[in-house]
Amino acid sequence: MLNRKMELPEHVRHIIRRLMSHGYEAYAVGGCVRDMMLGREPEDWDITTSALPEQVKELFPHTIDTGIQHGTVTVMIDHEGYEVTTYRIDGEYEDSRHPKSVQFTPLLLEDLRRRDFTFNAMAYNDDAGLVDEFHGAEDLERHVLRCVGDPMERFQKDALRMMRAVRFVAQLGFRIEPETAEALSDMVDRIEIVSAERVRDELVKLLLSDRPRAGIEALVDSGLADIVLPEIPALQLEIDEHHRHKDVFEHTMIVIERAVALETGPDGPVPAPDLTLRLAALLHDIGKPKTRRFEAGGKVSFHRHDAVG
Repeated sequence: MLNRKMELPEHVRHIIRRLMSHGYEAYAVGGCVRDMMLGREPEDWDITTSALPEQVKELFPHTIDTGIQHGTVTVMIDHEGYEVTTYRIDGEYEDSRHPKSVQFTPLLLEDLRRRDFTFNAMAYNDDAGLVDEFHGAEDLERHVLRCVGDPMERFQKDALRMMRAVRFVAQLGFRIEPETAEALSDMVDRIEIVSAERVRDELVKLLLSDRPRAGIEALVDSGLADIVLPEIPALQLEIDEHHRHKDVFEHTMIVIERAVALETGPDGPVPAPDLTLRLAALLHDIGKPKTRRFEAGGKVSFHRHDAVG
């Protein structure tokens, strides 16, 4: 059940109200709206507005030009930063990551249209309520990840969105709808133009999620793993020497599901994701494909797979 009654933090509400009191439109937008609807605590609060960057700066005493060429000004309140970005239309993505130019627009719908997935293309303020032209709330209800508009175009413009898709599978437990999944598989080669650091950041978020297995399986099923982590699909062997009813990939997925650390909580130890532990679980058997040997009597061995791995 989605949370339809959303409560904006006071600082966010203040920024929106101040912009609106001077004749501009302003909304909370993107992931923070999605998380509010899911009953999750947003990590960041982004605001979109019809005001131009210079107009935003005139209204707030402390701002930082964090991305002013793309319309973004960070408004500082009580040592916390809130990104305020002018409605925009992105130009051509020459590097499939950043638009070569942006065009400011007075229309909220044009700004929402450029976003990646429907559940990230929603906006909210207390006066207008939820603005959801691309049926993001419906996709949230159905636990579906769907691109805004043509998925081929979305991934063509920003290839990192393919990694974001599988990361959201892990974080939210959603499935990728068929047209988006097909486009992702058709375009996996484009991930090679994305920097290793950005791919790594998405993979880390995936591994630290509540459902790392779902994310890794989506990574493999899409074909992305063949490029960014080829050792993992290579684990899909027929058997291993301990568990003849499952292959090494299945064994690895079970291990990563159970790989949690214990942190001290107010009521005692509580399970928590740990990156080192999750990486160890994911990679502990990667030496097996190269060391597999079939021996007499139908036995299979993986001698020194630990060293090779």
